[in-house]
Amino acid sequence: MHQIHELKPVYFKDSEILILGSFPSEKSRETGFYYGHKNNRFWPLMSSLFNVELKTVEEKISFLRQNHIALFDVIAECEIDLSSDSSIRNAVANDIPGIIAETGIRKIYINGAKAFELFEKFFKGRISVPYVKLPSTSSANASFSFERLKERWSEIRGA
Repeated sequence: MHQIHELKPVYFKDSEILILGSFPSEKSRETGFYYGHKNNRFWPLMSSLFNVELKTVEEKISFLRQNHIALFDVIAECEIDLSSDSSIRNAVANDIPGIIAETGIRKIYINGAKAFELFEKFFKGRISVPYVKLPSTSSANASFSFERLKERWSEIRGA
């Protein structure tokens, strides 16, 4: 089914880190905020890494602001079956260079293999900001325990 990304990017003029997913899950589209599925480990991971409680959207936005983190997705629209990254077809890119131009982004972290694949397809050679692929926080990424995710994702604290 054709879907259009309806979540606004979360960023601030002083954002230094940009975390990119592929496309909002069905649950995120339903709740109106990033990583909205209760089984996605993104917010529990951020809570653990930064030793904060992140339950409400307001708390999450405040956390992002305080830590100079921007949050968005690579894809603006695509064909997708429910929330399956592997089903993504006919993807159109979001304006990532525009966000970089409006902020102090100095490092990009990409959440998962599909987001990384699409980021490179659309932006490799077009963006001078260094970027890193991190393992997906999706519960579908069962090969990564929470502790392994935490170990890999901990590098965002020192970015």
